[in-house]
Amino acid sequence: MDGATLKRKVVGISGDVTVTNLGLSTANRQLLVDRVSIVFHAAATIRFDEPLKRAVLLNTRGTKFVLELAQEMKNLEAFLHISTAYCHLHERVLYEKLYPPPADPNKIIKCVEWLEEDVISAMTKKILGNIPNTYAYTKALSEGLVAEQMDKLPTIILRPSIVIPVWNEPLPGWTDNINGPTGILIGAGKGIIRTMYLNQEGYADFLPVDTAVNGVLIAAWNFISNKDRERRVYHLTTSSELKVTWAEIIERGRKVIKEEVPFNGVVWYPGGSMKKSRLLHNICMILFHLLPACLIDALIFLSGNKPILLRVHRRINKGFEVFEYYANKQWDFKNENVIELRKRLNEKEKTIFKIDCIGVDINAYIVHCIHAARLYILNEPPETLPAARRHMKVMYWVDIFTKLILCGFLLWALASWSESILDGIHGMFNLVSYIVSSGGSHKTQHHIT
Repeated sequence: MDGATLKRKVVGISGDVTVTNLGLSTANRQLLVDRVSIVFHAAATIRFDEPLKRAVLLNTRGTKFVLELAQEMKNLEAFLHISTAYCHLHERVLYEKLYPPPADPNKIIKCVEWLEEDVISAMTKKILGNIPNTYAYTKALSEGLVAEQMDKLPTIILRPSIVIPVWNEPLPGWTDNINGPTGILIGAGKGIIRTMYLNQEGYADFLPVDTAVNGVLIAAWNFISNKDRERRVYHLTTSSELKVTWAEIIERGRKVIKEEVPFNGVVWYPGGSMKKSRLLHNICMILFHLLPACLIDALIFLSGNKPILLRVHRRINKGFEVFEYYANKQWDFKNENVIELRKRLNEKEKTIFKIDCIGVDINAYIVHCIHAARLYILNEPPETLPAARRHMKVMYWVDIFTKLILCGFLLWALASWSESILDGIHGMFNLVSYIVSSGGSHKTQHHIT
């Protein structure tokens, strides 16, 4: 579709799901009511630490407003709500079915509208209960609102898992944020992240964003064209067919960054490891994150510049709080409905609208992701790669020499410590021998007398 055709067929309308009436003018709302037949509701905040009041108003009340608009639409054929596979975390095995929300979404909406933000913030932990963050909580509430309308409106719920950068279309590896594995690869690749509290053998469920979009489109086609009213919930997930461990993702990414596509300005040679022990991880956080950040920030401050690494360290810690919950727990997602969708596609459609990750070259995908992260997130153009590769080689030898010096220092300290201990033991032995011999001589003298 060329630009002129796109402009003629697509009309952009400004709106805001946090505002009553969606921030629509009367004319624009009427246009939507008259002309729209398919609604893809994907508007939401994806910040896991969003304040509860804002998260409810955006994710949950916003969904209610869009559903109310859909009820007015004269020709509505399908309402597709984009949820998340990680919003019913009390279950370890999740099925493509409706689950009860953690609370009455309508009552929660009224409460957050009435209460001040500081009051809600003080109550957030109690309200969330066992749910780890406001994102999962409000998305589960939103599903409850959609489920209420399922008998009245042609609604579908789609639950994508962890959405990661583009696999193929339109730009391989493209993303606009550092959420999920992208942020970890950047942090580890820059040499900043040296330790992670993580079960190496655990696996997460990842889905490239273009694959997720394909799944949404195929679900709409199946509902409308095939009139499939039986399948109303879809898991856009991959782990039932393709399991990639955290260790494999991180090691593959680290290898690509070291050998092929390094980042600019690497502060240290990429290394570190994953820890199953939280105690060991916390010790390594102090030794390899906090202390180096303090030292480097002190040098930056003395040079007359603004310190940054402590701020980065705090951001990493905050990110780890979210990441560790998901990385160290395991959920399995059943996706029979999506598998059935795939069977209904012909061979050409399966290629154009790929809705699985089977056959994807993971190494090539990671290379694309790192190239895209350099270019679109870090603003590091391709012509800087040769210099980045030279810098990486320098940091490799710096890392080696530093380790040798540290090992030498430890051996010297151990030798000095051992010598001191031996001297101490020898001195104690001499003292005991003196006491024993002195006591014996006194006894002998007394006997002779």
